[in-house]
Amino acid sequence: MSVEVRDPGLQPERTTLAWRRTLISLVVVDLFIWRSWLTSEPAAGNVVAGLPGLDYQGLCALMAAAATVVLAAVVWVRSRQLQAGSHAASARLVLVSTLAVMGLGGTAIAAIALGG
Repeated sequence: MSVEVRDPGLQPERTTLAWRRTLISLVVVDLFIWRSWLTSEPAAGNVVAGLPGLDYQGLCALMAAAATVVLAAVVWVRSRQLQAGSHAASARLVLVSTLAVMGLGGTAIAAIALGG
């Protein structure tokens, strides 16, 4: 009995290209969040004592930047996996990217809500 090897074709490459486009759009979202934070009036109180300017919008901006950096790392790791011939993404990679996208989405919503 022979086992057939599945030929994934170009699907893994198309998926990686789609993630790269998504990453570019997330950088644009980051820039809007940062612009909103930097052009807003200073809040009455800081969230973190001793760090001037770090209000809720500042935390949103930092979270957005962190999520984008995580997603950039995920895209880079996935590209390396594809170059090495591994077509299946690891469960950990999928979980990390999902959490980063959810964090960035929540951050964008919070920045809009708090930006008033």
